[in-house]
Amino acid sequence: IKMRNHTTVTEFILLGIPETEGLETVLFFLFLSLYLCTLLGNVLILTAIISSSRLHTPMYFFLGNLSMFDLGFSSTTVPKMLLYLSGQSRGISFQGCVSQVFFYHFLGCTECFLYTVMAYDRFVAICYPLRYMVIMNRRVCSILATGTWTGGCVHAIILTSLTFQLPYCDSNQVGYYFCDIPAVLPLACGDRALAQRVGFTNVGLLSLVCFFLILVSYTRIGISISKIRSAEGRQRAFSTCSAHLTAILCAYGPVIIIYLQPNPSALLGAIIQIVNNLVTPTLNPLIYSLRNKDVKSALWNIFHKRVS
Repeated sequence: IKMRNHTTVTEFILLGIPETEGLETVLFFLFLSLYLCTLLGNVLILTAIISSSRLHTPMYFFLGNLSMFDLGFSSTTVPKMLLYLSGQSRGISFQGCVSQVFFYHFLGCTECFLYTVMAYDRFVAICYPLRYMVIMNRRVCSILATGTWTGGCVHAIILTSLTFQLPYCDSNQVGYYFCDIPAVLPLACGDRALAQRVGFTNVGLLSLVCFFLILVSYTRIGISISKIRSAEGRQRAFSTCSAHLTAILCAYGPVIIIYLQPNPSALLGAIIQIVNNLVTPTLNPLIYSLRNKDVKSALWNIFHKRVS
């Protein structure tokens, strides 16, 4: 019996964004600008929430968590992408690839949970306004926030361990711009069936459950708003939810679009990932600050104090 010689992979080569040869310089400056806007916007939101006592409420507590998520999610993939777009090595160590997969799914799952919790927060605020601060007390908010991050961590540990417990040998070329399970798993030498089934079921089921709970929350919110007699009251109630609804559409919209395609192209898949990884974290601070007088007031006070 002839034994085939295998070379254990210690480094992966990221092939980059499909069908973008010759556009590296343009993409580098575009993505660098978006990344810097993401960092600046979310740091400003966090600073405003921490510094202003008026923003020490459940809604802004979860918004602060969302800003921390956006900072981490974009930083998981973008710095390495900027490095190879600038002409540096496309290589990523085996441990670096494991880290990318873990943090990408950790933060991606946390996003789903966090948007669901924020929808529940808006549901309580609209449907039970007099009991809002009693129901959403500090202890409940801490439990919900801890649960979102812990749930995301458990999810990522399961997927990452299933993916990288398999042996990797021979081919080390990842046909994507970062290490994600669909791009890395085909390079494994062992039986990939279990990891594929668990990954597809886990990611798909969590996304559907979170989306369903958000839908239920906003259905109840819509019913409650429709029962408000005054137009001013309806407008005020809707304005408290509009920013969160816009953020959800930015997060789920691209994913829904790609899954509606019967045979999505590799380029379309990469564009959708970039929208989720970079564009949405850039837009979230704008969505929540431009439509929110309290956040704008807190930021103005911070700048005014610095100037004076």
